Amino acid sequence: MAWMRVARFAAALTLGVGAAAGAGWAGAAKMDSGRPIVIAHRGASAERPEHTLAAYERAIERGADFIEPDLVSTKDGVLVARHENEIGGTTDVATRPEFADRRTTKRIDGREVTGWFTEDFTLAELKTLRARERLPMVRPANVAFDGRYAVPTLEDIIQLARRKEAETGRSIGLYIETKHPSYFQNIGLPLEPELLRVLTAHGYEGPQAPVFLQSFEVANLKALRAQTRLPLVQLMEANGAPYDRVLAGETVRYADMATPEGLALIATYADAIGIQKEMLVPRTPENDIAEPTTLVRDAHAAGLGVHVWTFRSENLFLPRRWQVSAGAGGGTTVLPAGRGQAEAELELFLELGVDGVFADDPAVAVPVRDRLLQTKMQSAAKK
Repeated sequence: MAWMRVARFAAALTLGVGAAAGAGWAGAAKMDSGRPIVIAHRGASAERPEHTLAAYERAIERGADFIEPDLVSTKDGVLVARHENEIGGTTDVATRPEFADRRTTKRIDGREVTGWFTEDFTLAELKTLRARERLPMVRPANVAFDGRYAVPTLEDIIQLARRKEAETGRSIGLYIETKHPSYFQNIGLPLEPELLRVLTAHGYEGPQAPVFLQSFEVANLKALRAQTRLPLVQLMEANGAPYDRVLAGETVRYADMATPEGLALIATYADAIGIQKEMLVPRTPENDIAEPTTLVRDAHAAGLGVHVWTFRSENLFLPRRWQVSAGAGGGTTVLPAGRGQAEAELELFLELGVDGVFADDPAVAVPVRDRLLQTKMQSAAKK
């Protein structure tokens, strides 16, 4: 089953670089992993501006199993890491007078977006820009790092991962998202051919490679399935639909894809699903948690792993019950940027049997995962 292959891959990561690379599925299959993976969402973005080499390196230091680059294209076809191709909020481009005339409005996945776009810059031009914190009001400490870091290429990220593998003796996985694939395909800058070219050039091939490829769209994952054996992940959110299916005039929504019938179809081309938290544990109108759905059970029954996004430590992102109040005598003021009880939320989802978590703060997620695993091992040893 596909989800068993994902679990075996996670087990291979625990063996270290040499073992994971050499043992392959035969060695990993002998281990009953039960070890959910921690995916550093855009790097350790709770501690450094997202999608910078500093954020990825910090995540590795914090023990993340995977670092997650979102990839878009430059004008000259180079893959770089940005959450969106619009970079007005994540770089200093708006302060650069030489690029003032690049500001424009485009239609991206059905909505009008105004700003500066990576596909209008060559790599050389983009490399003159410097990254900025995307959420300065929520993560004010990260503002201190504004202006320090360049926009990294996929090549830069791979070089970092290889260097850290040599330093740490453990495998550093890449969990790569292709952003707006239909859009880039339609403007003549398809992401997938260059992605596979770079990965193949660096030896990332086959189901044992420490790589996942993810997308919110469907057609590009199906095309990738015909070209690579790397594990593929169908991303889904609580609302909306894959934009390539919208372009094709179809009415299928992510909610339809999360049914047992939809999951069976996903299993024909993907190895796992990457789901928004609310698809597994819904939120009430009062921002509390509701009863969990059966999505983990249903996905596993279809042969799919389940990875959940995104776990963040700040009150702004947490259910009310895990927000922490501030003020004298335990007042009732909840500061959005204050840290809440993120550990409790992670524990809930891990106990529900998910196979991986996307976390902005691996420094929180890794210890929670490891503590739960240790507890389970101790309980098993007493039986």
